[in-house]
Amino acid sequence: MEKAAETTDHIHADGTGGSGDFADLRAREFGYLDEGGHTYLDHTGAGLPPRSLVTGSAQRITGGLFGNPHSESPASRASGLLLSEARQAVLRNFNADPDEYAVIFTPNATGALRLVGEAYPFARGGRLVMSLDNHNSVNGLREYARARGATTAYVPVSGPGLQIDEKRLRSALSARGRGIGLPGRRDGGGRSRGLLAYPAQSNFTGVQHPLEWIAGAQAYGYDVLLDAAAFVPANPLDLSRYHPDFTVVSWYKVFGHPTGIGSLIARRDALAKLRRPWFSGGTIYAVSAQAQWHVLADDEAAFEDGTVNFLSIPDITAGLAWIDRIGIDRVHAHVTELTGQLLAGLRALQHSDGSPMVRVYGPERADAARGGTVALNLLGADGRIVDERIVTRDSASRGISLRTGCFCNPGAGEAAFALPLRRLRSAAGKQLGSLEDYLELLQLPSAGAVRISLGVSSQARDIETFLTFVKQTYRDRVPGAAGLAARVGC
Repeated sequence: MEKAAETTDHIHADGTGGSGDFADLRAREFGYLDEGGHTYLDHTGAGLPPRSLVTGSAQRITGGLFGNPHSESPASRASGLLLSEARQAVLRNFNADPDEYAVIFTPNATGALRLVGEAYPFARGGRLVMSLDNHNSVNGLREYARARGATTAYVPVSGPGLQIDEKRLRSALSARGRGIGLPGRRDGGGRSRGLLAYPAQSNFTGVQHPLEWIAGAQAYGYDVLLDAAAFVPANPLDLSRYHPDFTVVSWYKVFGHPTGIGSLIARRDALAKLRRPWFSGGTIYAVSAQAQWHVLADDEAAFEDGTVNFLSIPDITAGLAWIDRIGIDRVHAHVTELTGQLLAGLRALQHSDGSPMVRVYGPERADAARGGTVALNLLGADGRIVDERIVTRDSASRGISLRTGCFCNPGAGEAAFALPLRRLRSAAGKQLGSLEDYLELLQLPSAGAVRISLGVSSQARDIETFLTFVKQTYRDRVPGAAGLAARVGC
């Protein structure tokens, strides 16, 4: 841990800092990028591990004795202490009152979402309201709602920036169409009318949806699930100001190490509403096999199935301390500045006849409500989309790591490509032979988009490498012409 502090304390020693500090951070903590000739542009997919966190983790594990925390041995108590410290570190990071919030460790953000989905009291007459802009792990909640008779309503996105349509959100939350934020009612017994689930930041377009909707939906009597996985790596989230009932995060997206750990940060009164459909090792206070009864634990342990990853969870404490030494506000400013450079560079890309080389989905300026995730398609000289699988192949040959496809966000993809509902329904239930068959059925020119996403280790030269690659590879080229015709595997 001391070593980690030495590598980052210099960043804001004068209380200010600048781009040069992040260049120094890149050399110290992420030197393996330049040493290996890598250009990494997939921070929304995964953050990169700082060297000091990895070496600090190894030193901790090999320098102590840690055992299964479900015991009272010295090794178990050592693990239990570090788990408790990690919960406190998460609460501090989000400025969350421990009397209001509990931290549950999960395998990832998807695991946190599943915990809510399987235990939330969906019922006939209840509603699940979701934005069309949602990760598939959030979309999957509708299967739990459907199985219990609740209605699912999707709120569309609109406009060139693909923001959630706030007017339609109001209608979805209130049958009488009252304005969001007006007082609502819960039914007898204090039960919620339903659950609103939406992302603080889109993992497709980078759009940042208003956090003020949390209180508005709660005023209607809804619980709110906030998907913060794409938001928190470069933005502060203050749970003393905003009070979602459930917040999900994935820690490797924030600081790269460790993988395989997420968190559900839940309001304790919302957690009390959940009814788990099963129990497992570690979740019960008492149980009988012969009499077939069980008593769940009355704290976070009731939701942490089996043995948590007690060797890696303490790395969250170290990772949050590492981010705190840099300053999340400075990370935000750094990523916002680079995003502006990227968007400006994309707008400047043109073929010889002046036609654009790029189509951007979502806000086209960094001063809009957006994060450092930019989805786009490259355009040939004839205006047709260059198949993103070709871009995958060509960029990989230049040592560029980026993401292509629909990024597990089909709703945003459907909106970006303006797919009509009638055409989408035509593919329901069909078992076609290949991806090409689905593209033909849906009349799509490509299987998805290209995503460039920036993070704490990013530098302006990474953006320039990508822009130069695009100009040299696709300027004045026509999709289907020599060099662009080959289809590669999805």
